[in-house]
Formats: sequence, C-alpha cells, structure tokens
Amino acid sequence: MIRLVECPRDAMQGIKTFIPTAEKIAYMQQLLCCNFDYLDFGSFVSPKAVPQMADTAQVLNALDTTVSNTKLLAIIANQRGATEALAHNAIDVLGFPFSLSEIFQMRNTHKSRMQAFDEIKAIQEKCAHASKELVVYLSMAFGNPYGEPWSTELVCYWVDQFYRLGIKTLSLSDTTANADASRISDVFHAVSEWSVKGVYFGAHFHARPDQWRPNIEAAYLAGCRRFDSAMQGFGGCPMASDRLVGNIATEKLVSFLTEHKEPLNVQIGSFEVAYNHAKRLFSAYT
Repeated sequence: MIRLVECPRDAMQGIKTFIPTAEKIAYMQQLLCCNFDYLDFGSFVSPKAVPQMADTAQVLNALDTTVSNTKLLAIIANQRGATEALAHNAIDVLGFPFSLSEIFQMRNTHKSRMQAFDEIKAIQEKCAHASKELVVYLSMAFGNPYGEPWSTELVCYWVDQFYRLGIKTLSLSDTTANADASRISDVFHAVSEWSVKGVYFGAHFHARPDQWRPNIEAAYLAGCRRFDSAMQGFGGCPMASDRLVGNIATEKLVSFLTEHKEPLNVQIGSFEVAYNHAKRLFSAYT
C-alpha cells in the first residue's frame, strides 16, 4: 500500500516571516481532514536554528486529531528534542535527519555522523520504550554538492547500521537536487535486500520542476511505496542554492499515483480545500 507523507513543516521552516500560530493551526487542521497517512507537522529543534517551528507544541495542542487516521510526525535532532516530542501522546512518529555527507551533518545538526548515529541509538531506545516509531531520513542519499565521496555501497553501509538498531523505516532523501532517475533507481535497487528483511524505504525528494516526474517514477518502479511531498511544492532545502528547487508537489504526486491506479485514502473534497488554503497561506508569507 502507498503511504503518503504530507510535509507542511518542510514547506514552512525556511520562510523568514513568522507565520502566525493560528494560521498554522488552521492549515494543519485542514490537512488532517485530507486523511494523509502521515503529517510532518512540526519539529522540536532549537528555535534559534528554526524560528518558524518555535510554536510546534502550541500548534499540536490545538489540533483535533479525531477527524482522521493521519499519524503525526515530528522532526527532532537530538535527545532533548526527542524527550520533548515524546511528552506529547498525540505524536506517533519521530523523524531524525541523518546525512551521508559529513559536511551537511555538521551544518544541519552540529554533529559528526558518528555523533549523530549515537544520538539515534539513544533516541531509538526512548522511542521503543514509549511505543513510538523512529524514522531516519538519509539525506544526501543520492550524492552531495560538496565533492565528498558517495556510492551505493556507502548508502548500503548506513542502511545496514540502522537495520541493526531495529529501525524499520528509512526515508532516502535528495536534499539538494543531486539525483537523477538512473541514480534513484540504482539506490532503491541496491537497498532492496533490506526490504526483504522488513525495512520500509521512503522517498523525500527536493527537485526542480522538470525533475519531479522522472524521479518519482524511478523510485516507484524500483519498489518505493512511501512518498513525502508538500502542497504546491513549497519549501525544500535552503542549502540547495537554487530557488527552483522545492518539495515534490502533493497534487502532482497524487495525480501520478492515480494514473498508476494506486488506491489512496485521500479525501478529495478536503484535498481541494487544502490546496486552495495552501495557495492563500504561502502567497501571503513568501
């Protein structure tokens, strides 16, 4: 079955103008009505690092989660953030960004890869104790812009490390639009042996407008069934240094999956309302 992860957190986090908490709540509530499988709604990280997400707890406490079966996902980058997130029963999943690029890991979380791995190990134990799921995002999974070594063998090495920790979901992420369809296909096929072992692989792509379809199609044909996206393709990584690079647009992803006759749980009426809501909201603050 397809699993759709709507990512308003990723869409909003790079916007410099603070979006009022009440407006975030209204938008998140509408997205819940769409009945996505997961809603990446916020993050428990330093407000100095990501000011836009400083009100994540306030947003969460105001949401009516009874309107759908959507699971709430929050991003964390250390044990402190994990402890904060786990204090909220409404949160189902924690997500940790782990980069195959040492440079990007330091820029993103101020930790080396090994330090980040140790944090993940401790957070996985906390999640298991709380009966919550931990998803690890393998950023720079398809290469990096820093000239650092990259290979499918490197991807597989880290996949195996996380498998040994008992982590069941890994999202392969193209953070700075380095991937092309051929490389995406190679990576997803390379990790397929862990799929047989019970690891579920997702795709979180940042791409230019001409890249989204071949990239999604490559992942889909290679067996990927979990996709991250954001309404109208807002957001993406500020470090991509390309204003055209954004998240995969949810409406395009849904259209692609419908073409392939994949059954989806999305409520179309609510989806259309959320689409229009996103256009109004993001045009006001970007």
